[in-house]
Amino acid sequence: MSPLSRRSRDTARVADAVEHVEEPEPAGRAAPGLWSDGFGRVGTRSLQVLAVTAVLAVLVFVLTRLTLVVIPVLIALVLSAAISPLVSFLRRKGLPSLLATWIALVAIIAVLGGVVWLVTLAVVDQWDELRDQALEGFAELQEYVQGLPFEITQEQIDSAQESVAGLLQSSAVGSGAIAGASQTVDFIAGFFIMIVVLFFFLKDGPKLWEFLLRPFEGHRYRRGQRVGDATVRTLGGYVRGTAIIAAVDAVAIGIGLAIVGVPLAIPLSVVVFLGAFVPLVGATIAGIFAALVALVAVGPVEALVVVAIVVGVNQLEGDLLQPIVMGRTLSLHPLVILVALTAGTVLAGLTGAVLAVPVTASIWRAIQVWDGPDLPARFARKKREESV
Repeated sequence: MSPLSRRSRDTARVADAVEHVEEPEPAGRAAPGLWSDGFGRVGTRSLQVLAVTAVLAVLVFVLTRLTLVVIPVLIALVLSAAISPLVSFLRRKGLPSLLATWIALVAIIAVLGGVVWLVTLAVVDQWDELRDQALEGFAELQEYVQGLPFEITQEQIDSAQESVAGLLQSSAVGSGAIAGASQTVDFIAGFFIMIVVLFFFLKDGPKLWEFLLRPFEGHRYRRGQRVGDATVRTLGGYVRGTAIIAAVDAVAIGIGLAIVGVPLAIPLSVVVFLGAFVPLVGATIAGIFAALVALVAVGPVEALVVVAIVVGVNQLEGDLLQPIVMGRTLSLHPLVILVALTAGTVLAGLTGAVLAVPVTASIWRAIQVWDGPDLPARFARKKREESV
């Protein structure tokens, strides 16, 4: 046999062998089985979702059982984020860390004490009168509503009146809430826990975060830096911005009430200020409350003027103050805010309603920077120096 024919036969044999070689399974492809089809993948994902949901449910249950610790720690975290720029400023001016912390702590306690004193002086002592006038105003509004061209049943009116009366007369509103809470051991214990935790957050906040980041290295450590910085900035910006907006709303609406001649303008202004800390619904409820008082005190025309003032101030807040003061701090859809408010109220009452939105905003901001750019080297070095 010639070499040429032998070579041709070998080539054909190799080609035949190659044709019968089975191609290996591509990497990552699951072997055929019960969980490899579409329903199997859906089932796997469903089990994973159920497991995560169960873990979250247990976590929420534990947190709701430990409100005496969780709520003071959350309040301390929010307040420390709001006042930490003052501590940093005092440190840059050469003050020792301990002295700067004490100055900031005394300042925030004085501010909170002033707010509580103002609420006690302006609202609590006159709450019965405010409540009675609001209920009387609601009764007058009921008479006007009965003359509308569309039908509103008496049952619907009575149900709404019972709801308003129940809210205004509940122990969670007015003097009963503040006086009752201040006399309980839980309130006193929670207050002191909050003060102690706030002191350490102000003094050693960067150190505490660096301690938590010790197990991480490389990009995970840098991610932790980004998340921590974004959370503190969001919480602090939210509290400072909300306080500014609440003060502007209270002053503007208070001046409008005084011009219209509505009595109890100062207590109503304080109610507006407190209501502004509950987004979407707080300012609206406070405005309705002021309009009801104006209806019974000075008349329907003046009440409509009060409604116009409240609407105008809210529009000014939404179109001008919010973008300037808050910026991107609260870049949440109103539906997300409403869901967060509902969940916070169900879990922790009024305190949960106040804390739900800043906590949700900080979580959303942390998600946004999860895979974002690292902190500038100069800023990261400064944070490490502060933690030493």
